[in-house]
Amino acid sequence: MTTNPFEDENGTYLVLTNAEGQFSLWPDGITVPGGWDVALTASSRSDCLAYVEDHWTDICPARTAADG
Repeated sequence: MTTNPFEDENGTYLVLTNAEGQFSLWPDGITVPGGWDVALTASSRSDCLAYVEDHWTDICPARTAADG
């Protein structure tokens, strides 16, 4: 049985951020998609979730000057 790499409790993940200040867990070893930057290098899923919980305090996308 193949495990979904996005839901593997024992997998190694990255924490990614985008220009809107949003976060994502991303499986280590899969190419990071354009528009996302690595905020936390390869870590356990639980460490990544803790990092996101500590750093993503506002789940609303960042507002820009164009948003008014």
